Amino acid sequence: MSEFSRLSVYFDGSCPLCRREIALYQRNRQAHKLAWVDVSLGPQVCDLGDGLSCAQAMARFHVRDAQGRLFRGAAGFSQLWRALPGWRWLGWLSAWPPMSWGFEVLYRLFLPLRPLLQAWAHRLSA
Repeated sequence: MSEFSRLSVYFDGSCPLCRREIALYQRNRQAHKLAWVDVSLGPQVCDLGDGLSCAQAMARFHVRDAQGRLFRGAAGFSQLWRALPGWRWLGWLSAWPPMSWGFEVLYRLFLPLRPLLQAWAHRLSA
C-alpha cells in the first residue's frame, strides 16, 4: 500500500469549528477509508512533505489524494465531499467552474473570520 493510497485530510483539531465539521464527516459510513490527520498535534504529524508545512496546514484546509496531489481550500473540500456518500453531489458541484471559483472566494472570505468564530465557539463550549 502506497503512502498516498487513500485521501488524507489535514485539519486543525485545536479549532472547535474545525473539530465539529470534521466530526460530521467522520460519522459518514465511508469515513474509515480516509486518513484523518490532526495537524494541531504538532511535529509528530506535521512532517507532511511535498510542500505542505504544519503552519500551512493549520492556516488552511488541505487534502492529499491517492496520487499524492495536494488540494487547498475549497478544492480540498471538493475532494473530501466527493469521497463521502451523501456529500458527493456537493463535491461535484463545487468542482465545476464557475462554481469552483465561487466556492474558493467564499472560503477566502471565511478565513479572516475564522479567528473570531473560533473565539465564539470556545466561549460556547466553555
